[in-house]
Amino acid sequence: MNAETIVTSPSGGRWLREHVAGIAGQPNTELPIIRAADVVPMLPDHVVWDMWQLARKDGATVIVEGRSIWFFLAAPRLDDPDLRHDMARIRTFSHGADGWRDHGDTLPDGFGPGSREWSGSTVLGDDGETLTLYFTASGRIGCPRTFEQRLFETRARFAFADGRPAIGGWSVPEESVVADDVFYARADQAEAVGGMIKGFRDPGYFRDPADGAEYLLFVGSAGQSSEPFDGVIGAATRSGEGWTLLPPLVNAVGVNAELERPHVIARGGLYYLFWSTQRVRFSPGSPSGPTGLYAMVAERMKGPWRPVNGTGLVAANPQSEPFQAYCWWVTGELDVISFIDLWGLDGRDPKANPTLRAHHFGGTAAPFFRLALDGDRATIV
Repeated sequence: MNAETIVTSPSGGRWLREHVAGIAGQPNTELPIIRAADVVPMLPDHVVWDMWQLARKDGATVIVEGRSIWFFLAAPRLDDPDLRHDMARIRTFSHGADGWRDHGDTLPDGFGPGSREWSGSTVLGDDGETLTLYFTASGRIGCPRTFEQRLFETRARFAFADGRPAIGGWSVPEESVVADDVFYARADQAEAVGGMIKGFRDPGYFRDPADGAEYLLFVGSAGQSSEPFDGVIGAATRSGEGWTLLPPLVNAVGVNAELERPHVIARGGLYYLFWSTQRVRFSPGSPSGPTGLYAMVAERMKGPWRPVNGTGLVAANPQSEPFQAYCWWVTGELDVISFIDLWGLDGRDPKANPTLRAHHFGGTAAPFFRLALDGDRATIV
């Protein structure tokens, strides 16, 4: 199979330059500016970022005793916030009327097969007790740091009492699916190239309400492609006790390098596939979009997928604060959360000043907002 076959796969959608070009004239996508009052640390000496909620298999958020359960990546606060990725652990929180409560590291020390724990998704089984965590193992435990990414899953027993979740009895992590170097390049670099890394991460679970089929979505890089901006959204489907790779659902080869944290919401007989990306991940030879939340829509999981709002853009950082937040996650109730990234810069360039990055990195949850979905349109409420 050659790269052109992958690009034109009928089972997926193309995110094209002409779609992105339409963003320049698209109104009503800017989010409010994050102010100092919004920057409320969730931990005194740690930062948190990429997050997802505990959901039921139908996508509904699990609420127990008035609280939802969330999983964030967490690391000690460092002078250079970019180094947090080398120390990332998954950490459990709950959210209720009184805000956020910390419940500690999700997995035991040394439990995962990677040297770091990166993003994924968490699903509560139909029995209300069996919890499955899908996550990214980055690198290998006990080895020098690399940017290798592998997808794993592990199960535990879930309970909630006295205002806190109890999660334990984790099963041995099993590798969910492996990149095949046909549809998906292997993400096994020792170092980043040109400031970018290949992707095979962020497993997002989805059960199709139409037929009960189960899917894992993930960030991918196109296999057999020489294009450096080779981002795709990959998928696998449950087959017996394992998973079988499918062709990419969304292909942005030549347009964008990273379509991160993909997840699907079924609403009104349609399927909405959301992801996040940053302005710097758009190809210099292509029109560029802002750092923001993007989506495609289809009548069925097999596609064809087309850009929401005609461009793909759903919500974006304001032009005056283009780095203020990242990694948007849409719940089944259409509530949207992200983390506060580099806020309050007032036009200053964070790349040129590590001290500026340290002082202005939020490392905490951004304010929630809500979406409205209507056919091919998605708008901020």
